[in-house]
Amino acid sequence: MKNYLNFENDIKNLENEIDKLKDPFNQSGLSEVDTQKISKMQNELDEKLKSIYSNLDPWETTMVARHEDRPKSKFFIDNLFEDFISLSGDRHYGEDRSVLTGFAKFNGKSVLVIGQEKGEDLDSRIDRNFGMMRPEGYRKTIRVMNLANKFNIPIISFIDTPGAYPGVGAEERGQAEAIAKSIECCMELNVPTIAIIIGEGGSGGAIALASANKVLMLENAIYSVISPEGCATILWRDPKKMLDAAKAMKLSAKDLLELQIIDEIVNEPIGGAHRDKNSILKNVQISISKNLNYFESKSSEEIFNERKNKFLRIGRNKGFINNLDNLSSLSKERKSFERILKNKKFFISIIGVAIFIFLLSLYL
Repeated sequence: MKNYLNFENDIKNLENEIDKLKDPFNQSGLSEVDTQKISKMQNELDEKLKSIYSNLDPWETTMVARHEDRPKSKFFIDNLFEDFISLSGDRHYGEDRSVLTGFAKFNGKSVLVIGQEKGEDLDSRIDRNFGMMRPEGYRKTIRVMNLANKFNIPIISFIDTPGAYPGVGAEERGQAEAIAKSIECCMELNVPTIAIIIGEGGSGGAIALASANKVLMLENAIYSVISPEGCATILWRDPKKMLDAAKAMKLSAKDLLELQIIDEIVNEPIGGAHRDKNSILKNVQISISKNLNYFESKSSEEIFNERKNKFLRIGRNKGFINNLDNLSSLSKERKSFERILKNKKFFISIIGVAIFIFLLSLYL
């Protein structure tokens, strides 16, 4: 049974009509399939899908990103990689089943795969905690990322979470510290890192794994500091204003690419990734291959500096800095300025001259 969003009523009616035409024995008086009419209605359906999905507003995009039939991390891991060996536990507290981690082969080469997993049905969603990671989940990913870094293995992360788990137990076990350490670990790695936002990229729960050299985003995915409902509740005390919040937060892939927060948009089939999973699988595979090939000729130092400068550039495109390609030079400028500040003799002489001029003006 297909699941439809509230703006897909016309699509639902057309597909029901097509299904009836494909099975004529459910209707009295018909004994053969009307292929001409089916073809005509299929074209009409394709046009309707194209019309609706090319004009989605930010809230409708959010609904598509949360679609329960949308392909999850486990689907991509099972179909894109070979010889996946799952690794569990953070070596401190326990196992977090909301995140899958392990080494695998991609195009014959070793990679570390990390995937935030929401689950496919109610039982698996409860088991996976709806993709909301706990501190032990982030500590597990830190452990395996450091292991990959040690053996010079690229890291591929699939991001799909409404946010980190906000429960009392998670906070008691150091949720904020675990997220901060995960971001720190991502930024310190010397191996290529690719993060793919496949559904929801919510808050620090997402950026803890998305602090990568290349941040890719599916066309109908979202990436934001808070959910639209949460933002509307805080700003307007009204969660029903989620459309206004979604527009203000610029959470769509198109807006984020323009703001240079993400690096690439992975195109989805018309009607969303859930309508043609094989197509989106192929698009993601091509994108990962292209980005891994990009880093093959780069040294570990170049990979590290490229990631650092990428995040330092965010928000500076309309500022006063001319050289955005290498923001590492900022540290040198700061050091030279601090050297001047520490020059006591220079400041004592300036103060002395100022006092002399002041006293001279009193007696003249």
